Amino acid sequence: MASLKEVKNRISSVKSTRQITSAMKMVASAKLHKAQGRIENMLPYQRKLNEILTNFLRTDASFESPYTEKRPVTRVAVVAFSSNGSLCGAFNSNVAKMLERTLEEYQSLGKENLLIYPVGKKVEEAVRKMGYVPQGSYQPMADKPSYVEAYKLAKELMQAFVEKQVDHVELIYYHFKSMGYQVLVRENYLPIDLTQVAQEAAEGMPEDARSFKNDYIVEPSVGELIAELLPKVLSQKIFTVLLDSNTSEHAARMLAMQTATDNANELIQDLTKQYNKSRQQAITNELLDIIGGSLK
Repeated sequence: MASLKEVKNRISSVKSTRQITSAMKMVASAKLHKAQGRIENMLPYQRKLNEILTNFLRTDASFESPYTEKRPVTRVAVVAFSSNGSLCGAFNSNVAKMLERTLEEYQSLGKENLLIYPVGKKVEEAVRKMGYVPQGSYQPMADKPSYVEAYKLAKELMQAFVEKQVDHVELIYYHFKSMGYQVLVRENYLPIDLTQVAQEAAEGMPEDARSFKNDYIVEPSVGELIAELLPKVLSQKIFTVLLDSNTSEHAARMLAMQTATDNANELIQDLTKQYNKSRQQAITNELLDIIGGSLK
């Protein structure tokens, strides 16, 4: 059995750890509230953009866009979003695992035809461990989501698709549902699926906004307007995913630090019981020695 001094030192050590995890939980909570605020400020624009696009997609207008072209897949780009820091549970490891599974599906194309865009230090490290060369470093975006940076990445992906450097683009990220629930998502980015866009947009729209409003004139044409809207929708998508991933990271870290704090509290209780038992045992032994000595 450990000595009283050893148990006491361990209690002190666990208490110090508890202070750290508790402080980190408070920091993560503050960052989470800020991140949620950014999403709430972005949503009205996102909803209006989706509403406009959905309304026009429901017409019979024909249009041409290079972003809807489906062709045989010979080169694939995957954009994976993680965090720069750790201590957020299985957040980063799950992203890395899904990325690895995704790459295995396209293994027949050859490593040289798999382009990976890692957003976040942890997934960038995972990509290098898998033996791939990242198509750039986007670590600042993971900590501080910026529409300007998201637009640059979206533009790079769209240009690669239009110039036929890649035939298919996928996104891997965590979607924020609530503080205690985040969903790991893998979805297609390019070519854009207009049917899916319309369905997703309709889900967040009121019932009276789901039909085309034809009480205005569109110039030069509905088709040309849709073609102009698609790049904006694609750029907005990257920014939305970036905010989603960042918010999910803070939620995962807050939950992990809460769990660590709770575990520390339980451990302190167990160690305190052990310390009291050991102390009581030591006092009892001393009393027995004293009583035994007096009887002699």
